[in-house]
Amino acid sequence: MMQNGRSLRWAVAGLLFLSTGINYLDRQTLSILAATVQAELKIDDVGYATITSYFLLSYTVMYAISGGLVDFLGTRRSLTIAVSGWSLASMLHGFVHTASHLAVVRFFLGAFESSNYPAGVKAIAEWFPIRERALGIGILAAGGSFGAAVAAPLVSYIALSFGWRTAFVCVGALGFVWVLLWVSLYHPASTHPKLSAEDRAFLTGSSEPAVKPVPFGLMALLSHRRAWGCILIRVFTDPIVYFVSFWVPKYLTSVHGFTLADIGKYVWIPFVALSSGNILGGLVTSTLVAQGLSVNRVRKSLMLGASILMLFSGLGVAYAASPLMAVAGITGLSLGHGLWGNIAVPAEVFPSHSVAFVSGLGGTLGGVAGIVSQYGIAWASSHHAYPVIFIVFSVFPLLAFLAVKLLIGNLGEISHRLDARNP
Repeated sequence: MMQNGRSLRWAVAGLLFLSTGINYLDRQTLSILAATVQAELKIDDVGYATITSYFLLSYTVMYAISGGLVDFLGTRRSLTIAVSGWSLASMLHGFVHTASHLAVVRFFLGAFESSNYPAGVKAIAEWFPIRERALGIGILAAGGSFGAAVAAPLVSYIALSFGWRTAFVCVGALGFVWVLLWVSLYHPASTHPKLSAEDRAFLTGSSEPAVKPVPFGLMALLSHRRAWGCILIRVFTDPIVYFVSFWVPKYLTSVHGFTLADIGKYVWIPFVALSSGNILGGLVTSTLVAQGLSVNRVRKSLMLGASILMLFSGLGVAYAASPLMAVAGITGLSLGHGLWGNIAVPAEVFPSHSVAFVSGLGGTLGGVAGIVSQYGIAWASSHHAYPVIFIVFSVFPLLAFLAVKLLIGNLGEISHRLDARNP
């Protein structure tokens, strides 16, 4: 009974991997079908940019709000609502007939998708002992790269075979299958009916059923330096992955002459590296901690090593003389981002009752930084100054590491109270 109960955490991690994969699959569907949808609905590029901005606006604003809602509603209920909501919004893309309709469903897609990471991080905090949380969150995050990697062949096949509207409906429907699995399996470890007292003690550190705690308030968190450390980490690291997702194909085309066929052959590689880094970083952490090293020592060593890898990779791309060097450098940048484990940090310093809120705050300001960075990237693209962007992004991870050192203190030590006696 004890071992079976403990093994449930891997099923939870697997479901969270899939929710993140579906999350990215749903958001990427429009990107893949953009030309087809624009032609049929008579939407020009300015109109398309406006439609995509609706997603970014709702996603960024709701990221902070959704974190608090997740802590209030609980992980099981909040993810059920979120995945059902964004799946319905994704399916409704297949029934639009005007640009305005598309903007509305895009707005709701972003609003509901914003809950995935805050809820996922909270679920990991509820089910994984602290020494394994980096691995659990690595599995959660790796789902995004998986979803982005499979989106192009899957969506293209459905659209070519049955039409673009059917592609939206089929992809969106996958989320409801996931919801059925989720509600049949998930309860927090502290209240799960299949866990023994020994299982509960292993997973949560307490054999007693949980008394529902009161989440930290916004003002208390904003006056606490560890919360600001978590926020600054996302501000410095989120723009990098947004750049890889949205601009790398354009960079390779305009600077290194890639054709559409070349993009199809090579652009998946950085996403696989990102996914591999997410999982590898977690595996290294859990393995070394099991051998007696502290979470703080292992995670900070990984962060510093990943920051150095990203520094040299970014500089390598900035001065790349060949397409092969450019792809290799971008792959190193992506691998380092995955190894860094930016979204794992709140679960390593805050109790599970407030992890989603802190993650939401960080994701919101990270999203704002990502939006602002888009204008810098656009300027670099029009002025042939991509090296500037890669140089800046190569330094950002070191600034995030500095925020960990100065503001967060020891990783693996949970702040159960927000007062001067806590780091």
